[in-house]
Amino acid sequence: MPVIVLEARDFASPLFLVRTWALLSGCLTFSLVASLEASELNGTPSGLHQMTTFRISCMFTWCFFFIFTLLIHVLNIIQFHSLIPISWKNLTVTVAVLGALMCLSASVVFPWIVMDHDRASPHAVVAAVASCLTSLAYTSESYVIRSQAQEQRGYMASMPGLLKILQFWGGCQMIPLLVEAVHGFSSTENGRSASGVEGWQLWVSGMSYCLCVLMSLVTVVVILGDCTGRCLIPFDRILATFSLSGVLLYMVATVICFTKVTRLRHNSTNADPELVVLETVVASITLLAYTVDLACSIKLLCDRSHA
Repeated sequence: MPVIVLEARDFASPLFLVRTWALLSGCLTFSLVASLEASELNGTPSGLHQMTTFRISCMFTWCFFFIFTLLIHVLNIIQFHSLIPISWKNLTVTVAVLGALMCLSASVVFPWIVMDHDRASPHAVVAAVASCLTSLAYTSESYVIRSQAQEQRGYMASMPGLLKILQFWGGCQMIPLLVEAVHGFSSTENGRSASGVEGWQLWVSGMSYCLCVLMSLVTVVVILGDCTGRCLIPFDRILATFSLSGVLLYMVATVICFTKVTRLRHNSTNADPELVVLETVVASITLLAYTVDLACSIKLLCDRSHA
């Protein structure tokens, strides 16, 4: 079968340019961070484990979206995406929006937690700036895709689809925070983690995050695989159930987060305030996303029942 490539005018299209921008800035970012020595980061003995966890998380984000964007770029150039048994228009917008959110998070976490602010090298500063440019590139790609015609955008470019990407982002951000919480709990002997949270509270919040990540992953995979019509139960009811479950689970997790904040204000814990604030903010944003998504799902079900 002959290989079909894009026409010459397509190489100057906004979508091609912003994807190339995302590739270049993403490659620059993880290359600079990979070249940094431990002494240039927050490598103090007390923060070594924390630095390692979040550095791995940031590096995974930059490398994962660089590889995925490169594959999308190549498949789009040679026009082989029609041979892949997935929803291409949903895949591209999902990668763009999730890449914007994840790279934005890495742009905040890397200079805030990972870098050693007392002796930050020019390489580390340039890496932080390049990460911000990568996030801006994915944001621009998302805007270009959403500005296309309705039939070219797919479900994930709609408001409910964007909310589901935001929910998945929130769950992904909780993974390194949960790793830190478990490490802090295992390093104590009095049944209380370093953040001042009881053991049962840690496991309840951890299970809430894991269940929500699993539900979000199932939703994204089913939509990208165009399997919504093959479900035994109407898929809109499944989405409404997932949204309701997410609201309930994140309400519990958010209450635990605000418990940590209260203990910080009363100086009753030796928790790292940066991690406590970060977890509380992400949990609150994700809870809001689930709440709005639940309202949209209920409205959709009511409209269909009256139709």
